[in-house]
Amino acid sequence: MSDAIPPPPSKPLSTRAFDLLLWGGIAVLLAVSFKAAQIGKFPELFTNADRMRDFMKAFFSAFGDPKLFMSMDWSLYIGKMWETIQMALWGTALAVVLAIPLGLLASRNITPAWIQQPIRRALDLVRSIPDLVVALIFINAVGLGAFAGVMALTFNTAGVLAKLFAEAVEAIDKGPVEGVRATGAVKLAEVVWGVIPQVAPLWTSYALYRFESSSRSATVLGLIGAGGIGQTLLESVNGFNFDQTGCIVLVIVVAVSLIDLLSQIIRTRLL
Repeated sequence: MSDAIPPPPSKPLSTRAFDLLLWGGIAVLLAVSFKAAQIGKFPELFTNADRMRDFMKAFFSAFGDPKLFMSMDWSLYIGKMWETIQMALWGTALAVVLAIPLGLLASRNITPAWIQQPIRRALDLVRSIPDLVVALIFINAVGLGAFAGVMALTFNTAGVLAKLFAEAVEAIDKGPVEGVRATGAVKLAEVVWGVIPQVAPLWTSYALYRFESSSRSATVLGLIGAGGIGQTLLESVNGFNFDQTGCIVLVIVVAVSLIDLLSQIIRTRLL
């Protein structure tokens, strides 16, 4: 018996041609967008190093001065960050409520095309509208504050989660669904007992990931008055109080890191 290692399986010519076309197209797009993305400015990172160094010195100045560090308004920063987290929590929760039915309706394997395709295109539209634009719409409707931020997060997150939920449903094992169908159950029972149990852990993982993302997005929404720590961050930058900016960023980093650790623990227990 020969101990020679068999050659790796080769892809069909059509598959190799498609791969070549795909990666070649990406390379061409990168080359075409080189000027538009101003990649040629990369050397300026080093020629303007003095300005970067001055900024970073001011940014981290509070960390090298215990008195200055302790004089910061930490209660304000933490309170605003807590408001941001609450915005993200409510935005994600409301988005999940909307994404569950939308995700099911957008799934090819359980919904007819005349329903599934319009829902998919509507979700594309929802995801394509920037968070800041949506936030401005809600600010004009309900005024400045956290509620406008919550609704903006809900709008965008629902579109993203519905797409992810739909893709999870489309990847399920057909066996449990067919088993429920064999009992003579109605379509709703097939979804409840054959689909939901399979996708629930993955849906939860997606929701947790979007909660992490929303915690960061809510900070940006605060820059335009939609509540949270973003407004405080903008005020410190506009006032050239970069020592305060550094402390605010520290609070954001710690909060997001804790959320990420908590999400990892929950996902580990679910999956």
